Amino acid sequence: MKKFWISALKWLRTAFLAGIFVVVPIGISIWILIWIFNSVDGLLGPLVKHIFGRNIPGVGFGFTIVVIFVVGAIMSNVLGKRLVRWGEHQLGKVPLLNRVYGTLRDIFQSFSGNETRGFMQVVLVEFPSKGMHSIGFITNEAKDKNGKKIINVFIPHAPNPMTGYMQIVGEESITRTNISIEEGLKLVVSVGRICPPNLGEAISSIQPQADSGATTVVSQPPEVKPTDTTKTDKPDLV
Repeated sequence: MKKFWISALKWLRTAFLAGIFVVVPIGISIWILIWIFNSVDGLLGPLVKHIFGRNIPGVGFGFTIVVIFVVGAIMSNVLGKRLVRWGEHQLGKVPLLNRVYGTLRDIFQSFSGNETRGFMQVVLVEFPSKGMHSIGFITNEAKDKNGKKIINVFIPHAPNPMTGYMQIVGEESITRTNISIEEGLKLVVSVGRICPPNLGEAISSIQPQADSGATTVVSQPPEVKPTDTTKTDKPDLV
C-alpha cells in the first residue's frame, strides 16, 4: 500500500510539472498578446472613434498588424529598401530621435539573426570564474595597434537575453562553436532546457586547449643542509 501511494505521488508530481511547462509559456504568450492588444487599441481608439463615430474594439490592433505587413512587403524590394534608407537618413538629422531610433534598431536586428548588424557567432567564454563557461555572442571584432585580434562578446542573462555583460577579450579567451544564433538564443531563453545537438562537441573542444596550456608542478624535497662534522663540542672537565 505504501508503494502505491509513493508511485501515485511521483506520478502526480510528474504530471503537475509537465502541465506547468505547457501552461506557463502559453499563458505568458497570451498575456503578452492581450497587453499589446490593449495598448495599441488604447492608443488608436480615439482615432477610430473620430473616423467611425464609435469605439470598435480590435480595429486599432488590426490596423497595426496591417501596417507591419505593408512595411515588410515594401522592405522586400529594392525600391522599398531605398525608401527606408532615405527615411532613416532623415531621422538621423533629428538630434534626440536619431540616437533612440538607432539604438532600438540595432538591438532588434541583433536578435533577428542578421549577421551584418546582429550577433556574428556563438562562442563559449570562461565566465564568471575560472573553470566555468558561459554562452556568448560575438558582436564585433577588431585589432589593436599590435595586430592582436580584440573580440567583443555579449554574455546574456538567462532567461532574459536582453540584458547581460559585455566582455572585451582576446581570441585565446573564447571557444568558437558551430551553434547557430537561433539555437544559442533558445539555449539561453530555455535556461539550458533546449540544448543544440553540437553543444557537447563545443564543450569537449575546451579540454584539449586546457591540457595544452597546463603545467605540471613537481614537489621538491626540502633541502637538507650538510652537518659540519669537523667541529664537535667537547664536554667541560670538572
